[in-house]
Amino acid sequence: MQMDFIQMILFLLPPYVANAVPVIFGGGVPIDFKKTAWDGRRILGDGKTYKGLIAGIVFGVAIGVVEYVAFSNFLLLLTSILSSIGAMLGDIAGSFIKRRMNFERGKPSLVMDQILFIVFAIIIAYPLMLQTFQSLLSIGSLSLILVITYIMHRIMNIIANILGLKKVPW
Repeated sequence: MQMDFIQMILFLLPPYVANAVPVIFGGGVPIDFKKTAWDGRRILGDGKTYKGLIAGIVFGVAIGVVEYVAFSNFLLLLTSILSSIGAMLGDIAGSFIKRRMNFERGKPSLVMDQILFIVFAIIIAYPLMLQTFQSLLSIGSLSLILVITYIMHRIMNIIANILGLKKVPW
């Protein structure tokens, strides 16, 4: 049980950091270059930028480097790369879906704001998780990951809002 908890922390840190860092280091050129989709709405919106995407992946992978150094496990580093990329893709996918559903920028959506990034992180990292984090692939562990992610995401967004890093607490 204690080992499962440690594995969960090791797995979750890179995508959590990847998802959080764009709030601090984002901005600049939007990934969609302000283009609209077939429905006349922005593809992603101003909140998804190249700077935030790159910063998220770099900082998520940096956590993986620390984990690799601490535990001498190269698969931790590879998993952090995939899960960080997955987290950013999940966040981008959420923005894309929200734009198609006519959500205004900054409007909350339970699944797309708090959960989709970790779902994508798990899906993208799944092949390596089979080797490094197999115990996390049970229904119980995956459910716990989703619950923890939702709670942590809410708490961190409230803190970011209080600190002035985010305009809204979600």
